[in-house]
Amino acid sequence: MYLNKALIYGNLTRDPEARRLPNGTSVTSFSVATNRTWKDKNGARQEDVQYHNVVCFAKLAELAAQYLHRGGAVYIEGRMQTRSWDASDGQKKYRTEIVADTMQFGPRREGGEGASGSAPASAGRAPSAPADEATIEYPSEEVNPDDIPF
Repeated sequence: MYLNKALIYGNLTRDPEARRLPNGTSVTSFSVATNRTWKDKNGARQEDVQYHNVVCFAKLAELAAQYLHRGGAVYIEGRMQTRSWDASDGQKKYRTEIVADTMQFGPRREGGEGASGSAPASAGRAPSAPADEATIEYPSEEVNPDDIPF
């Protein structure tokens, strides 16, 4: 059995670009930047940034086009795919991209674009916990360790 799975969490480098295929299917593409940091042999902090091309289809594409914006965080699960085509100059061109299966939007920026909107917390998955848990009031009970039966 073989596995082709990609998981990334990063920020959009540009606004999503939405279009439609000739059969009417929605397609949205965007780029996500991820980074990693480490210390080299000398203890100096190093950073590496990678850019990933992402493509969404159908309902997921419509949600991405509506709710994602440049600079926003997003978590993508999908598969890697490489396309090839002949360019106008006669050269063969290649593009490796992640075809998204599921997507979760990252936390909203305070006062930023879409902060007052009602964007869903995730797409392509079951609903998760409320995004704003600071407004939940939990009862305050004093627990005595001697009352615990084990």
